[in-house]
Amino acid sequence: MTTYTEAQAEAISCLDEPLQIIACAGSGKTQVISQRIAAILGLPGVDPRNVVAFTFTEKAAAELKERVLSIVEREHGQLNGLAEMYIGTMHSYALGLLQRLVPDTFKYSVLTDITAQLLVDRYSRKSGLTSCPTTAVQGTLRRYRNSKLYLQVASVLREDQIDYSRVPAGVLESFEKYAELLEQNAAFDYTEIIRRAVHYLEGDPYEDDDFGRVHEHVAKDIRYVVVDEYQDVNPLQERLVRGLVRFGANLCVVGDDDQTIYQWRGSQVSNIVTFARRYADVRQVRLDDNFRSSIGVVELGRSVAERIPANARLPKSMVAAGHQKWERGDLVALTMDDPLAEATWIVDRIVELRGVAFQDRPDSGPRGLSWSDCAVLFRSVTNDSGPLVEELRQRGIPFIVKGLNRLFDSPEIQAVVGVFRFMVSEIDDGALRALWDEAQLIPATGDWTRAIRVLEVGRDFAATRRHAVYNIQRLYLDFLEALDVREENLPGAPTRAELVFYQLGKFSQVISDYEQIYFTTEPAAKYEGFAKWLQFQAPDYYADADADVGYATPDAVTIATVHQAKGLQWPAVFLPAMRRNRFPARVMGGVSLRHVIPDDALDDPARYRGTVEDETRLLYVAVTRAQKYLYVTFAPIQSNQQQRNRSEFFDHIAAQQWVSTAASPVAGAKLAPHPLHETPQVTLSFSELKYLFECSYQFKLRFLYGFNAPIHEALGYGKGLHDALAEVHKRALEGDIATKDAAGALVDRHMHAPFAYPALKEQLRASGIKALERYFDTHGKDITKTEFSEKQIQVHVAPGITVDGRIDLIRRLDTGEVAIVDFKSTERAQAEDVTRDQLHVYAVGYQELTGRSADVIEVLNLDENGKTEREPINDPLLVAVRDRIRDAGEALRTNNLPRLRVWDKHACGSCDLVALCRERPTA
Repeated sequence: MTTYTEAQAEAISCLDEPLQIIACAGSGKTQVISQRIAAILGLPGVDPRNVVAFTFTEKAAAELKERVLSIVEREHGQLNGLAEMYIGTMHSYALGLLQRLVPDTFKYSVLTDITAQLLVDRYSRKSGLTSCPTTAVQGTLRRYRNSKLYLQVASVLREDQIDYSRVPAGVLESFEKYAELLEQNAAFDYTEIIRRAVHYLEGDPYEDDDFGRVHEHVAKDIRYVVVDEYQDVNPLQERLVRGLVRFGANLCVVGDDDQTIYQWRGSQVSNIVTFARRYADVRQVRLDDNFRSSIGVVELGRSVAERIPANARLPKSMVAAGHQKWERGDLVALTMDDPLAEATWIVDRIVELRGVAFQDRPDSGPRGLSWSDCAVLFRSVTNDSGPLVEELRQRGIPFIVKGLNRLFDSPEIQAVVGVFRFMVSEIDDGALRALWDEAQLIPATGDWTRAIRVLEVGRDFAATRRHAVYNIQRLYLDFLEALDVREENLPGAPTRAELVFYQLGKFSQVISDYEQIYFTTEPAAKYEGFAKWLQFQAPDYYADADADVGYATPDAVTIATVHQAKGLQWPAVFLPAMRRNRFPARVMGGVSLRHVIPDDALDDPARYRGTVEDETRLLYVAVTRAQKYLYVTFAPIQSNQQQRNRSEFFDHIAAQQWVSTAASPVAGAKLAPHPLHETPQVTLSFSELKYLFECSYQFKLRFLYGFNAPIHEALGYGKGLHDALAEVHKRALEGDIATKDAAGALVDRHMHAPFAYPALKEQLRASGIKALERYFDTHGKDITKTEFSEKQIQVHVAPGITVDGRIDLIRRLDTGEVAIVDFKSTERAQAEDVTRDQLHVYAVGYQELTGRSADVIEVLNLDENGKTEREPINDPLLVAVRDRIRDAGEALRTNNLPRLRVWDKHACGSCDLVALCRERPTA
């Protein structure tokens, strides 16, 4: 049983007042939020669907959800309906709200920051990019150079409190073009997801059915709202929160104003500082105890936070309450001759730390530190990590760079980029071979001639008129297959293979990003554009990318920006490049937001440029990532006048009594290095579970390494049919019964096949209409028997393992039985045994949702066959499937994801990534 401090207990027990939890770094806020939500779920008359909890990242959501489920299981036993409790990001919630209640949005896809930038660059005129005026000398924004700025402008105009009368008319006209482009492509960017949800939350419920459904849902279902990382909420997100609590729901916000580090994205520290003045009768609880770090780290962090002006922060005083001991020499501030000497010293110290005894928790025994226990955090990875990366590489020490930053600097990716330079005749066979030799990527079994032949056939652009033949992802996989690139074949140690595949998987995501926007471009132009983009634009596109593509966790040193390190911790943290004008960063020259949107049109425009106070908050985050060891270094760049002097932050750190200014050997006993393998919170969708059931190695390639399947021309067809039927059945629940003559309108509203050529689009539309008409002919009489449509379900099978998904349809049969129905757009969408297992998983989820058992599982094929398969639910199979999910999740947690022992006709034959796994059988 967890023991709570007095402040933690107060926060947990405050269930009926607006609550603000002010949580210092390492104060155990996730556990407090989890326990409070569990307490809410124990209140009389409260259902899980009454609770909405927002986190900043999906990773944080998975951890919070797991803790809540574990506490509920321990304290309340079996609680039905937990799938309807929402724990996740605001963007995911808003998207779910729209795609559950507003049929016109069902077909919309989501652009990432990367694909949005690709879109405005591809359609630079149509998007308004190159017509957007600026006060800078250049006159208007430019393609590639200013596209990231233009997207910031588009977000600020929707997210902030804007005086539109002061925004130049040309800027607003350009933004309207961008909004129209999104609409034409049936796409949301991240800002538009929340703006659209707010539109329905703030609108008139009597205006139309969509507004009414949203308001009814909020008024009837939402009673408790929790917002974590509240300091990072921007004005538009604050409106989302207000919309959800407008009918009286209890609001609890959790955050630390000292960790407001996303002001440049629009978050406003005044939001959290003034919360108690903007909401009535707020109780404030301060969690001051830091359980993460030693007293040395805590006191240093506190001294950094106190540099922020008192009128710009909430009063608090972080104190050390954990088990980590401070010893003289744990915290060091050093001056080096130059960045090369700095990199050498850091790597020497990482090597020295390896094997040093470290205790993760008060109740755990010591273990030897390993590579993954060390993180090097930069203010700018792009500008400053080069010498360190080179030193680690030369000494053979494994490392990962978080996100896709510096991806294109690695020898492996330079070799892969060379493939596409060869495709457009920029380099010849010999130059490409030299890149692959240098990267040590050619297996002893590799056939270089065969691999080159794949490329030569692929660049015969006159061979066919169909663009899909020139699929970049398919070419990439075919080339790797021809060269026999598989984990076990790569030169070097087995641990290197994992890191290489981690990199190759990241590049697969880069291809997917590009093809998402350029798939239908003329083949020669597509490859020419891709090769140039890889060399000249892509490194900048991904310079600030936060997220990792896969969730493999190699035992490797982490290199990251301080922003990417938010929410994480390591036993040893290095903060290099502590130079004036780097950290704190100085305002850079060039065209910026204020050249497009005047300062007087914005509320608090300085936050977009960054202030010393903002940089101080970032330093506070950096320092408090360390559990025990913290090494801060300064090394001048003599050739750069702006980068020669010590940062004021370095001077502050060096002046603190807990910090030494000379390095001493690391004290403590040495043990065998043993990386920390925390139990990851594994939340699988049903589609991901399908891959894990079919072949665990395919799952590893897709989700741990991040490899993407080639885009199919007809992508979107199956989803369109599902969405059309979802509308039919959702309307039926409201008493509105659709008929066969609505098939054409339903397909036109929901079918979106962006990668299909014109003739195929017409063919898909016709097929979709026929499929719906067949459905109405065969099952129209059963539409009134709908019990649930697209019902969210969840199966929590073991600690750390949760399966999330939606059941297409639950209906009552004339027999009185309850049937779980799954729609398949084609008869051979997947193997029958996988479908049977999947439907039994749905049955388990239905049971956990309602407390009742379904009777029958049905598969309705929507193709010409129109075949229906129906069988009673097999109770022993329910138990077996639950065990199978648990075993699969355990295999995932322990990275025990082997290949199938032999070639399987269905699993291997239909796998897009089989080339990375094994040889295909000869005919």
